[in-house]
Amino acid sequence: MTINCKGKLMDLSQPKIMGIVNLTPDSFYDGGQIANADQLVQKVGKMLEDGATFIDIGGYSSRPGADHVSEDEELHRILPAVNLILKEYPNAYLSIDTFRSRVATKCLQVGATLINDISAGLLDENMFDVIAKFKVPIIMMHMRGTPQNMVSKSGYNNIAKDLISYFSERVALANQKQINDIIIDPGFGFAKKREQNYELLSKLKLFESFEIPILVGLSRKSMIYKTLNTNPAEALNGTTALHMVALMNGANILRVHDVKEAKECITLFEELTACTNSI
Repeated sequence: MTINCKGKLMDLSQPKIMGIVNLTPDSFYDGGQIANADQLVQKVGKMLEDGATFIDIGGYSSRPGADHVSEDEELHRILPAVNLILKEYPNAYLSIDTFRSRVATKCLQVGATLINDISAGLLDENMFDVIAKFKVPIIMMHMRGTPQNMVSKSGYNNIAKDLISYFSERVALANQKQINDIIIDPGFGFAKKREQNYELLSKLKLFESFEIPILVGLSRKSMIYKTLNTNPAEALNGTTALHMVALMNGANILRVHDVKEAKECITLFEELTACTNSI
């Protein structure tokens, strides 16, 4: 199972880590923590050192109820960071967390590697054309509505079947645009109630039917800290527990705030898998 990143075929049959870098002041966990260029460079460098394969940069908070941010403001937040990171770490694989084709274009022009679109192209009809033009991978997430109203859109007939139908349609449309490097993300926490998130996690293997990589973003989310009656800052242990479940159910990429701990989880998973396969 491979994707083409900067002309290199990357094998995702061995799980990889995507480190989260939020450039927003209102992210649910680490908003506003990066105050200057030095902190950004240090944060990215530590993630790469700890084992991140991808760095995911976002300038628009997608937490439930997040404030709307203009396209110009999103570019103002994200484009200088992309340039700075690639200057310091020219071989880094940068993912751009955006649903806007203009933001994607500007970042891809200066060397970003892939696009992480929370709307799978539904919020900007030009996104697939941009992906096809630059011939880069796209992460297509499941979400209903927008970050501002998605909380009210969690009604499903059968959540797993509904998501499979959604991805079938989006993947087929992307393929029509000659987009072949696709990663799917069930979108934990996006237009889904807590129990629906757990149902999806338990049924994650169903998405292997697409025979394309699966990204899982669980890190410190409310499905964890609300279940444990705690808060995002205290949700690392719960995150690691569910990361192992995700890996055992077929996840290929873990999108995380805490790279070192995720890497340890993958190392233990691979050891377990090796022993299981040798029996």
